[in-house]
Amino acid sequence: MNLQPVVLAGGSGSRLWPLSRELHPKQFLPLLGDESPFQDTLRRLDGIDGVAPPIVVCNEEHRFLVAEGLRQQRRAARAIILEPVARNTAPALTLAALTLGDDPDAVMLAMPADHLVRDAGAFQAAARRGAALARGNRIVIFGVPPHSPHTGYGYIRRGGKSAVIGGDDGSDGNGGGGGDDAGAAFRVSEFVEKPPPEAAARMVASGGYLWNSGLFMMRPAVWLRELRRHRPDIAAACEAAVAGLRRDGDFYRPEPGAFAACPAESVDYAVMERVGGGAKGEAECAALPIDIGWSDLGAWSSLWDEGERDGRGNLIRGDVYAKSMADSVVISRKRLVAAVGLRDAIIIETADAVLAAHKDSAQAVKGLVERLRDEGRPEYANHLRMSRPWGAYETIDAGERFRVKRLTVNPGAALSLQRHHHRAEHWVVVRGIAKVTRGGEEFLLAENQSAFVPIGVDHRLENPGVIPLEVIEVQTGGYIEEDDIVRFNEDADHQWHS
Repeated sequence: MNLQPVVLAGGSGSRLWPLSRELHPKQFLPLLGDESPFQDTLRRLDGIDGVAPPIVVCNEEHRFLVAEGLRQQRRAARAIILEPVARNTAPALTLAALTLGDDPDAVMLAMPADHLVRDAGAFQAAARRGAALARGNRIVIFGVPPHSPHTGYGYIRRGGKSAVIGGDDGSDGNGGGGGDDAGAAFRVSEFVEKPPPEAAARMVASGGYLWNSGLFMMRPAVWLRELRRHRPDIAAACEAAVAGLRRDGDFYRPEPGAFAACPAESVDYAVMERVGGGAKGEAECAALPIDIGWSDLGAWSSLWDEGERDGRGNLIRGDVYAKSMADSVVISRKRLVAAVGLRDAIIIETADAVLAAHKDSAQAVKGLVERLRDEGRPEYANHLRMSRPWGAYETIDAGERFRVKRLTVNPGAALSLQRHHHRAEHWVVVRGIAKVTRGGEEFLLAENQSAFVPIGVDHRLENPGVIPLEVIEVQTGGYIEEDDIVRFNEDADHQWHS
């Protein structure tokens, strides 16, 4: 089986704010274990024979998070496609399909990077069955039998049977569901987007609906043919963007202007709702029921559902003192959090923001984050600690004409050679060995040694050692924002040394 995974790693995960931020969203955070949902998505592919290295589609700003996640697993990507702007899942999938060319045997498995799958074996079996359907000119969506009237998920209304499929080779076995429906895939009659509670309850009670998992399978040629038929504007914009594509190592950069002109649309709305019933020359939209322990981890209430809880139903992490608490989420990332006498509460503490909410209001966090964005608050997008290709930096303090940061530079990594027109920098090494370029000189700094970089002098910081380099950086001057920088090379942007 020539199976091509396409990992859709865009999205901001705003309902999991303040842990998830626009520049470091939930798919790259270790929410339920040691690895991030992005890394879990990659790892569950390992039991499928004939699977190709993944194509990852992500935002330009997240490229170093994707590359670092791959590096930690010692995994290579077929391509990392960088979207200059977010345009939802249909354009993202189209970029991947266009980069695959005309491989007639390939089947794409499109997977969101921010979902949870508890049963990797069941997922792998479902992927094999879905591939058998996709090879038959179908666009396949995986549907999850609902166990509650969840209002944060989309729903699929089942139509008549599309096909009866079998086990891993497509010949016999069970394709999900039960009874007379065992092994059956169904035509899709309707998509319902995140219904209100009463409608969700009716749909679940009817037994005729599935949750929309966001997992799709199709041949690239089928997807492109149907997109050109139903949304030629999206197809044309993506084709223009790929025609101007620039390759930079594993990174593929579509032409920014062409892609920015592309309408933003989901796979569901662009194609799935519009495809026909499988007449000659026409694709069919088929829903394959699966039971894989799936969640989209879309809100704090979802994390509470899936996380490990104590005897009173509390999910607690970090430096937390809880008394008389029940069925709550309390997470501390920086400071002590003390909580008393609450039920169904969400309390999330980070270095620069605290969220307090009732669990029933978890879906409303997105609106709060949109307000922060509209008012220009930096907390909607950034943490005080920011990941970079060379490591990370954290703002410790800031005021008029100064900012203090803690830099962590990975072994073998380097910042780009750069210059500032309005600020000077003072570096103090607190751990490791630093190699400093300053003007025309190069020298090493050991622990407790320091260096001063005057305004307007070219400089670079490198870690030649085998342990992380930690440096306190004090910036002083009349203007200390991040855009006061001139870079003379971008080599450091693509260094992924361990």
